[in-house]
Amino acid sequence: MLTSPTITLKPTGAQMPQIGFGTWKHYGSKATDAVYTGLKVGYRLLDCACDYGNEKECGRGLKRAIDDGVVAREDVWVVSKLWNTFHRKEHVREAVMRSLSDWGVSYFDIYYVHFPISLAYVPPDTRYPPGWFFDGKSQVKHDPVPLRETWEALEQLVDEGYIRHLGVSNVCSALLMDLLSYARHRPSVLQIEIHPYNAQLRAVQYAQEQGIAVTAYSSFGPLGFRELNTPKSLRTPPLFGHPTVTAVAHAHGCTPAQTVLRWATQRGLAVIPKSDTEQQMRENLLSAEITLTEEERAVITGLDVGLRFNDPADDFQGCHIFS
Repeated sequence: MLTSPTITLKPTGAQMPQIGFGTWKHYGSKATDAVYTGLKVGYRLLDCACDYGNEKECGRGLKRAIDDGVVAREDVWVVSKLWNTFHRKEHVREAVMRSLSDWGVSYFDIYYVHFPISLAYVPPDTRYPPGWFFDGKSQVKHDPVPLRETWEALEQLVDEGYIRHLGVSNVCSALLMDLLSYARHRPSVLQIEIHPYNAQLRAVQYAQEQGIAVTAYSSFGPLGFRELNTPKSLRTPPLFGHPTVTAVAHAHGCTPAQTVLRWATQRGLAVIPKSDTEQQMRENLLSAEITLTEEERAVITGLDVGLRFNDPADDFQGCHIFS
């Protein structure tokens, strides 16, 4: 069985797996099977979210692995995220408890605020997951809730043992700086879009200076978004075919995917790549055994053009979190 290196989280000192298993766009029985296989291969962090619409299915994969003796619950980091429509303090507990129930667990190892965007509440009986549109079609309805209100409600759930570590996702350094000024339970992890086209050097530097671990999502750049036919991803050269990436991969006898992942993990970042096959799962974990030279890492970083593929303002009215 393969294993992942770890990153020490503050303030607990817990060892978070550096290479986790991403579940975005795994659906139905395929999600269940993917989680189960991933755990058998050696993954010990499962990154999910309410908005992915697959927490029940992922939970079934975890339960199967526990029942079969593959893992114990305490060996696995289960991760979820608060969706935008649950930011009011009276809805935070409801969201967390629903996700815990769907997963079939009693606590989350990490629980993120998914986006620093507060949207109008949609009752789960109306639609779950709620998605971006209030009417389920095209209406984006904002609800101005301060992040502090949301955070303090989450801190209460940390106190009660439902959450081990808090995190924030898709936030800029200015908002993170503000959060640190009042947080009773500081965020342990920042999860943001990082890949060679969007290296986020300053955001990573600031977070790490504050003792906050950084997890990179969408490590393969446009690849995951090409499945959604987004214009940015379709007009951007795939990283796996980029001459810079393929040259480094060839030098190490590894795949372009492994090269891009190692570029991130050698920066001290955690990664959560999605894998569709057991071979990909193994290759992603084995990326930790590669060592890129400083020159190779610098050449890959040189591809950075600040290109985000996950920018809500591209698709949802008024969601200008990066503007």
